[in-house]
Amino acid sequence: MNDQNTDVIQGTLDMLILKTLSLEPLHGFGIGRRVEQISRGVFKVNPGSLLTALQRLERAGWLDSEWRQTENSRRAKFYTLTRAGKKQLEIEAAEWIRRASAIARLLREGA
Repeated sequence: MNDQNTDVIQGTLDMLILKTLSLEPLHGFGIGRRVEQISRGVFKVNPGSLLTALQRLERAGWLDSEWRQTENSRRAKFYTLTRAGKKQLEIEAAEWIRRASAIARLLREGA
C-alpha cells in the first residue's frame, strides 16, 4: 500500500482549480480527477475542500457555473474560468514559480 501524502500543498488548491479549468469547463468531480491525472497521482483533492474552494472562487468572480448534462446523462454543475479568473491564474502561477525557484536554489546550495 502506498502511504505517501497526496494532500494538495496548502494554499495551492485555488491555483490548481483555475489551471484545470483553463483547459476546459468541468464539473467538480471532473476537476478532482483531472488534478489527480495531471499530477500523476501525487495530489488527490478532498471533495469537501474542492466544493468550498469552488464556491469561494465563484464568489470572487473567477468562475462561472451552469447546470448541464454529463456524458453519463447526469446533471452536474459545470464551472468555467472567467476573464478575471484567467488573470488571477497568471498572478498565482507567477508567484508559485517565483517561490518554487527560490526553494530549488536553496536546495541546490546545500548539495
